[in-house]
Amino acid sequence: MALKNRSADLVIVANRLPVDRVEEADGSKSWRTSPGGLVTALEPVMRANDGAWIGWPGGTETGMKPFTSDGLSLVPESLSAEEIEEHYEGFSNGTLWPLYHDLVAKPEFHREWWDSYVRVNQRFADRAARIAAEGATVWVQDYQMQLVPQMLREARPDLKIGFYLHIPFPPGELFQQLPWRREILQGLLGADLIGFQLPGAAQNFVRLVRQRVGHKTHRDLVYLPDGRTVKAAAFPISIDTEGFEELAASEPVAQRAKEIREALGNPRTIFLGIDRLDYTKGIYARLRAFSELVRDEHLSVRDSVFVQVATPSRERVEQYRRLRDDIDRLVGRINGDLGEIGRPVISYLHSSYPREEMAALYRAADVMVVTPFRDGMNLVAKEYVACRLEEDGALVLSEFAGAADELRQAWLVNPYDINGMKAALREAHNAEPKELNRRMRAMRKTVKERNVTRWADSFLAELAATRPDHGKTVRPVGDGADEGDES
Repeated sequence: MALKNRSADLVIVANRLPVDRVEEADGSKSWRTSPGGLVTALEPVMRANDGAWIGWPGGTETGMKPFTSDGLSLVPESLSAEEIEEHYEGFSNGTLWPLYHDLVAKPEFHREWWDSYVRVNQRFADRAARIAAEGATVWVQDYQMQLVPQMLREARPDLKIGFYLHIPFPPGELFQQLPWRREILQGLLGADLIGFQLPGAAQNFVRLVRQRVGHKTHRDLVYLPDGRTVKAAAFPISIDTEGFEELAASEPVAQRAKEIREALGNPRTIFLGIDRLDYTKGIYARLRAFSELVRDEHLSVRDSVFVQVATPSRERVEQYRRLRDDIDRLVGRINGDLGEIGRPVISYLHSSYPREEMAALYRAADVMVVTPFRDGMNLVAKEYVACRLEEDGALVLSEFAGAADELRQAWLVNPYDINGMKAALREAHNAEPKELNRRMRAMRKTVKERNVTRWADSFLAELAATRPDHGKTVRPVGDGADEGDES
């Protein structure tokens, strides 16, 4: 497909394309739509608006032309090996990721990483400027692309530009450690609408803009000297609830859920964790908590098992390799000390699984354990709820996951408090069916009403409604930081 310049009325700019390269049995290569709610939400909007999606296809292949996959117009933007190391693994995931997740790991600040981040953002912005139609809408996604809005604004002031941050946005005392804090804030201010998972994150951003850039603000609005108004607001992301319900209700998934329980010895209670292998997810702490319950005989290995799926992640990064080794050792020690023949305490799976297998695991599990130290939302919690068709099962959820704001009927825990986590696991394990039913019914109502389509529609409707000019007299911004003026 040849995508003409200035032809797309809606442009999505993201770090990755919504497809993965797969090798067929005959050796040929094709593209398969990536799993995930973002693609599900944006696909109908893109089809209706002559949309195009700009993203990295993975790998270092160069010279790839725009193409169509399952009717979607996709525009690959390549990264060199050096850019993967410095922009993606470096600044995005070695600097921003730990900083935005409350310093769960120590962020690194390297000038060459920043330089690469700027170059990649500029290239993605340039591509969007070339293909967006006159007056088009461009929706920029996530922390890898925070400079794109302003770069795009400078090239194409006619565009409606939105930005959405899928991970947490930190409080000022953390964000201010970033040497390039002002550049990031100004990059985001190129957007007309900036979306966050939670209201507190939007407030953090507005406060920082007022203090560090010096712009006038009022509640969720920022007034720029050029006359533009920028709005920062919460748009909690969700899942394709209907799709997960249909999947969970299918005969193959129901049969697979039975097989999983049988393979585990038909225990009374299956505890389940499904996470990307990442230090923010709290996997090590939750497995320790569960093992102590078994050790102290509050749970029996004969009638309880913990299934932990850890999807491989960023395996070229040393921190992630160390985390994998630590968890491997912990699981081996727990099973060696407390397991019995044919009855491990932890059934640990370091692999990726298709949505059908995930839905079967959700159906098979009695207690879902989602205990990240910090998470923007955490869609696994919502997926589990969507798959509980009988309105049973329990959700143990970190109060530091964005999902905790909506799923208040879960057993909420502080993942740093091992004893508190143990108490919640025991309560969920021992809860009466009536109590489980009451909690799950309420959570299912929430995820049905607030699905991913509603999320996308609400953001795009708000972006379309933003006013281009505030019509206020605003003093020029000084070079230094100041407290600004809030009114």
